[in-house]
Amino acid sequence: MKAQRHAAILKLIQKERVQSQEHLRELLHAAGIDVTQATLSRDIRELRLAKVPHPNGGSSYAVPAQTETLRPPLHQLLPTLLLSLDGVGNLLVAKTPAGAASALTEALDAQGWPDVLGTIAGDNTILIIAKSERARRAVAQRLSEEAGL
Repeated sequence: MKAQRHAAILKLIQKERVQSQEHLRELLHAAGIDVTQATLSRDIRELRLAKVPHPNGGSSYAVPAQTETLRPPLHQLLPTLLLSLDGVGNLLVAKTPAGAASALTEALDAQGWPDVLGTIAGDNTILIIAKSERARRAVAQRLSEEAGL
């Protein structure tokens, strides 16, 4: 749940100007994620978000330049974010909770698996394109095992 919440926070602050913790809490609530002020404060600290000034006045939260260090590894995300897998030919479709596909796709892409030609993330669905049907089966088996499916 924490990884999903972190992914949602990052997505929100990249999408719009978030000027306060309360504003961020409201946006998370609208996305179906209820969080206490203390937890949100801890999340902001863990994500190393910073308030940056804007030329036209005010300030808002921003993602640090080195977001690579903030992404949880694939093996940590899979057990909570991978709901199901199904495939045909060299195409594999992975289902995630709403809003989690992007975080899981980034973690998968970071692995650099040679059997994966590319990925496309929606809101709760990932299309994984493998090199072959055999490669798709191998990727599906590896993901299933790491996710505990």
